[in-house]
Amino acid sequence: MNNLRATLAGHQEALKSCSLCPAMIGPVVTGLPVASPVFLIGQAPGIKEGEFGKPFAWTAGKTMFHWFCEIGLNEEKFRQRVYMAAVCRCFPGKNPKGGDRVPSRAEVERCRTWMEYELNLLRPALIIPVGKLAVSQFMPVDKLNQVVGQIHRLTVQHFESDVIPLPHPSGASTWHRTEPGKTLLWRSLRLIEIHAAWKKICHGQANADVERTFNSR
Repeated sequence: MNNLRATLAGHQEALKSCSLCPAMIGPVVTGLPVASPVFLIGQAPGIKEGEFGKPFAWTAGKTMFHWFCEIGLNEEKFRQRVYMAAVCRCFPGKNPKGGDRVPSRAEVERCRTWMEYELNLLRPALIIPVGKLAVSQFMPVDKLNQVVGQIHRLTVQHFESDVIPLPHPSGASTWHRTEPGKTLLWRSLRLIEIHAAWKKICHGQANADVERTFNSR
């Protein structure tokens, strides 16, 4: 096992033992310890993700992976080539009024330290936040139509990265299925498709580059 992948695997083992948020429902859900220049961040796992042991494992995931399949990567390859994170890594529980509970500010801040460590390790060239809560970790956002469909060059954890936001693929949301959301979604996907980091992972060329950069620090 190479150095960066081993470091990521060790990090994820520590993450899986986290119990800082008593209202959250385990288990901790993580993606694979992929040395990737592309970093996807979701909001929080749903009720099914803990059972399947991977992020975006249910209905919303089917929608999201259909989007990525349209621009070159099916679900299996995506999981193997993109680092998948989340604002919170445990299921927040159900909202009595319907849907999943939105994590509290304190829960987001406690879990943020795990993501910051991952970002510092990987220094991804492309970050894809999925959903408003994920987008808000990188930039102020009032309405999705203000940020989706654009590429944002930002300083993240003392390095520069391109951030291309996506809407959440929830079946309960109509944003990505009606205008202007539908057009803005596909504009974002096109920006991802032509990004140099995405092209590299589509051709299976990127992981070794990330490892070499990590080992040269």
